[in-house]
Amino acid sequence: MLKSILKELKFTPLHLLLWIGVWLFYTYFFSYGSNNERFVFWFSTSLLPVTISITYFVSYILIPKYLITKKYVKFGIYLFYTLICSVYLILIITFINLVFLSNFDIREMPLLSRNVVFVLILVYLVVSVVCFVQLLRYNHKTANRNQELENKLLEGKLVLKQKELYLLKQQIHPHFLFNTLNTLYGFALKGSEETPDLILKLSNLLDYILNQIDKPKVPLSEEVKHIESYIGLERVRFRDSLRVEFTKDIHKEISIPPMLFIAFVENAFKHGTAIDGLLVINMSLKTTTNQLLFAIQNTIHPDKISAESHGIGIENTRKRLESIFPNQYTLTQSKNETHYTVQLEIQLHS
Repeated sequence: MLKSILKELKFTPLHLLLWIGVWLFYTYFFSYGSNNERFVFWFSTSLLPVTISITYFVSYILIPKYLITKKYVKFGIYLFYTLICSVYLILIITFINLVFLSNFDIREMPLLSRNVVFVLILVYLVVSVVCFVQLLRYNHKTANRNQELENKLLEGKLVLKQKELYLLKQQIHPHFLFNTLNTLYGFALKGSEETPDLILKLSNLLDYILNQIDKPKVPLSEEVKHIESYIGLERVRFRDSLRVEFTKDIHKEISIPPMLFIAFVENAFKHGTAIDGLLVINMSLKTTTNQLLFAIQNTIHPDKISAESHGIGIENTRKRLESIFPNQYTLTQSKNETHYTVQLEIQLHS
């Protein structure tokens, strides 16, 4: 505790000026109506150490150790003891000055110094003002420290959120590549003439991933091209057993996180089942002034799929949405006997 007090007292010139000012304050009041300059000088000087001791004890020990930490009972008890001791010291100082400077003649004392109550009020007024200023300093330091901690906490959360988004993006790559390479492998085994075209489409998709995935956002038009490339690749694989409709109603060019919709598209092809030999997938993408609407529907067999079995891709996408658009999106999944539907609505800032 002594070290902390000494550390606070490093501003020696400021403290020195403060107590010179207090001493002048005492001499001004005690010299009222009296010509006994010798008594005023020594009386003011002898009161100064007591005032300093009380002030520093309350400011640097009682306030930070008990008042700031909300130990109000202990603060009140120790403050009461401090008042008792200080009153005792001030009475002794007054008596000593009466003996040695006034020869027991109270008439030799300045008028205001005869009133012990006034002397106590004067001393405690100085103590109270200094302690109040010190308390304001403590509150200011605490507020700054709390703000600094809050900023560090927010910074830490931001870093964690960025890392989480990066990991979620990385989880999309294996899923996407697995499906695409399986298709390419099948065509290669058959020696299909369409294999080069398939490789070119895959190259375009990988180029998009490598160049865009690390960006926080990409133009919606680029994302649409990526989806269309993926659909084109799947059309080669499914041939006549697939019918895909992708309607677009884009009135506003916006930026979105890359590969935001791909998990829904992949799942439609992966988990969708053909009815009467035909897998039907309907997609729609629409933008309004303040909304982005995406929907995808695929045919299913009622005994082969449940709404919970559409893979981890949708769950990862949901986490991305929660991180990027908290409380600004709605993601719903539904199914009936023949169709599985996913709908996504994102509220856009104006």
